[in-house]
Amino acid sequence: MKADEIKAMILEVIHEIVPDEDLSDLKPDVRIRDQIEMDSMDFLDIIMELRKRYGITVPEDDYMKLSTLDSSVAYLEPLMKDI
Repeated sequence: MKADEIKAMILEVIHEIVPDEDLSDLKPDVRIRDQIEMDSMDFLDIIMELRKRYGITVPEDDYMKLSTLDSSVAYLEPLMKDI
């Protein structure tokens, strides 16, 4: 998967977890949780959805690497290169 596809996939997963949030103005370099109403359980749901859909396991120590769209793409891109 390419970076733009990963970004679209992340936005799709977030939209499924918090469907009432407007993601159209999400800034890629600002913490996602600072921009939309999303609690820690919603974040864990996103992590679980990545595992379910793509077989990607994110260790708890790496959760902060998924705090922004840009950092999420950078973290996931090497893990999803063959998907």
